[in-house]
Amino acid sequence: MTSLVFLIEQLSTGLYILIGVGIFWMWRRLMRARSAYRSTHFELERDLARYERSNAVTALVLLIEFGLVIVGIQQVVAPTLRADAGIERVVTLEDGDFNTPIPSRSDNTAIDPSGVNLTPDDPSQRVLATPTLTPTPVGTIVPNSPPAIGCDTPDAMLQIPANGMRVFEPITVIGTANAADFAFYRFEIKGPQTLESFATLAEYTQPVATLGELGQFVPSFYSPGTYQFRVTVFDSTNTMGSSCTVNIYISEPIPTPTPIGG
Repeated sequence: MTSLVFLIEQLSTGLYILIGVGIFWMWRRLMRARSAYRSTHFELERDLARYERSNAVTALVLLIEFGLVIVGIQQVVAPTLRADAGIERVVTLEDGDFNTPIPSRSDNTAIDPSGVNLTPDDPSQRVLATPTLTPTPVGTIVPNSPPAIGCDTPDAMLQIPANGMRVFEPITVIGTANAADFAFYRFEIKGPQTLESFATLAEYTQPVATLGELGQFVPSFYSPGTYQFRVTVFDSTNTMGSSCTVNIYISEPIPTPTPIGG
């Protein structure tokens, strides 16, 4: 019972709002019923209007009584129970700025390193430099891949992904895409998940005449397997011009070895 009282106290604001909405709705219902009662001359319709008016009045009374009950619980019952049980009401306070004092340091402070021994006799106490991990390459080249198609023109060329590259993380596509009457270029992919037909990935309207960034490719949307990745250039008549198609191998992310501390 005590838990119910405290729950009603915590939800009192929301309950007041619901009661207010209910009172407004019942008041409108009462006004409509009174208007219908005055405007009709048929006994059956007057009975229906009278019944509707009685229901609205009853609902209004119940809502007002419910609101008074909540006021009593919030103002009388809950404080009394809290006082009897010795419970203090918890008030949530917002934290201010957390400022950690930083000791001041003079630029002229001299540090004496004579007492620091980096190579003690006990090997377990020696200070060792932590080696820097070698970055994981973007992708490795799978040997004996099928040759690229149409990548021998400067208007459409791919450097990344390269032909035969194993791709397992988002990469920046680097190459060229340009034409004399350039309109846009398109990324397409073909493989097991596209039913072995080229599907459009993205379109770009700015030409890239020299080697540079063409866009982004995220392989995580596709299941592992062998795919063809193509960049195709279109002119203003929506005619497909130069294109470059390379073979890529989408795989699961390669785990990076974690060094084991000694």
